[in-house]
Amino acid sequence: MVLSLSAKGLTHGQIEQNIFRGSSRSAVVPRVFGGQVAAQALVAAGRTVPGDRTAHSLHSYFLRMGDPGAPIAYTVDRIRDGRSFTTRRVVAVQHGQPIFHLSASFQTYEEGLEHQTEMPDAPDPETLPTAAEMLPRYADRFVDPGVVDRLLEARAAVDLRYVDEPPYGTAGVPREPRSQVWFRANGKLADDSLLHVCLATYVSDMTLLDSVLLAHGRGGWAVGDVVGASLDHAMWFHRPFRADEWLLYDQESPSASGGRGLGQARIWTQDGHLAITVIQEGVVRVPRG
Repeated sequence: MVLSLSAKGLTHGQIEQNIFRGSSRSAVVPRVFGGQVAAQALVAAGRTVPGDRTAHSLHSYFLRMGDPGAPIAYTVDRIRDGRSFTTRRVVAVQHGQPIFHLSASFQTYEEGLEHQTEMPDAPDPETLPTAAEMLPRYADRFVDPGVVDRLLEARAAVDLRYVDEPPYGTAGVPREPRSQVWFRANGKLADDSLLHVCLATYVSDMTLLDSVLLAHGRGGWAVGDVVGASLDHAMWFHRPFRADEWLLYDQESPSASGGRGLGQARIWTQDGHLAITVIQEGVVRVPRG
């Protein structure tokens, strides 16, 4: 059986029971993109769960940089199968060493108490520039101008639009530690709830630490004024959504210290439903010398 995150060009095949194999697409930097590993690990976990149970949370740690030129093996541990909840643990291994660890929980649908906070204001995504329109404007600010083409290739399957200037657009000028982007898959996705959850997981690692950079007027790794990597990543899936329809990613950073920065965010459907909560901590360091 071969499983496919076709919207991203990421293939995922089953080697034997509870063991899956993932491949990488071309990388912007010489390491596997963290969102890809998290999404593939969640696919592996989800394919061992009954179809009437959907992911409601994940908690993960990035342990080592992944090699984009080598396959990744995902081993699923079936921790628990309860009446309402199913728990899975996934370890991603490359070159004989674990590079990523994920725990995910799935639940059967049930009625319950219902409330949510209000969606923040944001402009219509269709009025905002696309990545192809925006990124070339900043080519002269990047250490390597060729990164524009690599970013466009890496994000070809996702339409991601910044509400305000990205960190590299205002490098050197500290701003409020908050960022918003709209995103959706480029093209229609199959009616598979796991696919939509996994695509949102993939995108959630793209911009979450932007707000950390904004607070200090840093442009990011492409500008060369900061280096970093994701350390851990947690998500809670509150309500159904489609990743091929517009989703607002509202992000902020409450703290940075000790060479680490924290990002927290909420993802909303365009009609105002709170779909996902995300929290991530990452290494954020100013280069020496």
